[in-house]
Amino acid sequence: MKYARRVKGDALSPRFKNSMIKRVFDIVSSATVLTGISPFIFLIAIFIKISDRGPIFFSHTRVGKNFTPFKVHKFRTMVVDASQIGPAITAGNDSRITKFGRFLRKTKLDEIPQLFNVLKGDMSIVGPRPEVYKYVEMFPDEYQKILQVKPGLTDYATIEFRDEENILNKYNDPEAGYTREVIPAKIELCRKYLRDKGFFTDMKLIFFTLWKLIRM
Repeated sequence: MKYARRVKGDALSPRFKNSMIKRVFDIVSSATVLTGISPFIFLIAIFIKISDRGPIFFSHTRVGKNFTPFKVHKFRTMVVDASQIGPAITAGNDSRITKFGRFLRKTKLDEIPQLFNVLKGDMSIVGPRPEVYKYVEMFPDEYQKILQVKPGLTDYATIEFRDEENILNKYNDPEAGYTREVIPAKIELCRKYLRDKGFFTDMKLIFFTLWKLIRM
């Protein structure tokens, strides 16, 4: 029995070590970036206030690891109460997007506050993008596997669907297009991440994400 327990503990130790390395990397990288760009964050907040006078941040409930709900934070890019007057997904021509919001969404600067989610532990730098309950409930079996890991700022799907809002423009019903075609494609890419996940995969995805942003 003692031998069996030791073997089981040893088998789990690499996974535990990888998890600890990932968490340390998340904390150090998110804290470093937030500290370095703090003046820039302040400027964005001022522009949001000047352009629309509404709240600076937008928070929305998403589904996290093991189906645990959490509030994901973004810079607000849409009119106040946009979630109550339209669908959860956003096409590029959505009239709810503010003028400054379009710039933030195009450059992905609206995602910066999610570094606080990473620092808190709700998210990781790399991992499947967090989804809302409505869409998770449409694919329960798939998300049962995907949500074994923390959601992240970037993954294969983030890179592949860099222009998701413009992709949704081609559908007469963007929400229907999202659920029928985009989500299934994202799920396949999430599965790929689960197969490949590891420190070097994370570094590769971070590199390609930054490369995409630089080349936009």
